[in-house]
Amino acid sequence: MSRSESSPALDWQIQPEEESDGLVGESGEERRPIVVAKQIHKTFRNGEIEVHALRGVDLTIETGEMVAIMGPSGCGKTTLLNTLSGLDSFDDGEVTIEGTPLAEMNDRKRTEYRARRMGFVFQSFNLLPVISAVENVEMPLLVSGVRPAQARKQALESLDSVGLSDRASHRPMQLSGGQIQRVTIARALVNSPALVWADEPTGNLDVGSSTDVLGLMQRLNREREQTFVIVTHDPQVAGLCERIVRMKDGEIAADE
Repeated sequence: MSRSESSPALDWQIQPEEESDGLVGESGEERRPIVVAKQIHKTFRNGEIEVHALRGVDLTIETGEMVAIMGPSGCGKTTLLNTLSGLDSFDDGEVTIEGTPLAEMNDRKRTEYRARRMGFVFQSFNLLPVISAVENVEMPLLVSGVRPAQARKQALESLDSVGLSDRASHRPMQLSGGQIQRVTIARALVNSPALVWADEPTGNLDVGSSTDVLGLMQRLNREREQTFVIVTHDPQVAGLCERIVRMKDGEIAADE
């Protein structure tokens, strides 16, 4: 069953993407921008104190890229991820995702878009402890209107893709740290998103589990050509990405 058959139709359409700059992915197909940020500014205010978290950030991410965003604590990495994904607002500038400016989406449309086209992997896992792995994975589908039987089928397939089909009925407390993070990846990928955002995805894992999770993400990026944007301070994580964006004091200091 296709995504359009299993999810309610949205009342807005993704606009044609901007002209590409000619980059070519592993499949030989020409890459196109999936995220374009122009002059993004974000300031946090606490009374008279102002913190300029983002200072005129320009960034373009192409379809199928695996991008690491690095920098010291407090440099704006997570703030950038949250603003690009629509989880948080920004003060000035423009973010366009698949050709549609975030500013043209209200909160409901933005939430629907994230449910259908994005996946999220966080350091803190964010799984519900009282339900099983498969129930955690199928939840985004149920929220977006997919029928229970179809949601369960897709959730089981997603767990199988991360090597956890035999742990579907286990609750998070019955799983290792690495297995829990693989469940979060299965949940992030269950709707076949175009774009996956990951914030310190190996921050709570040991070396062995980190290696397994990173290898899994790299394989999924290569095989499915899904776009991954990974906030990290870990050089091992960044080393597996094809591109590293380095931030400092709310600005992009280097794009390698």
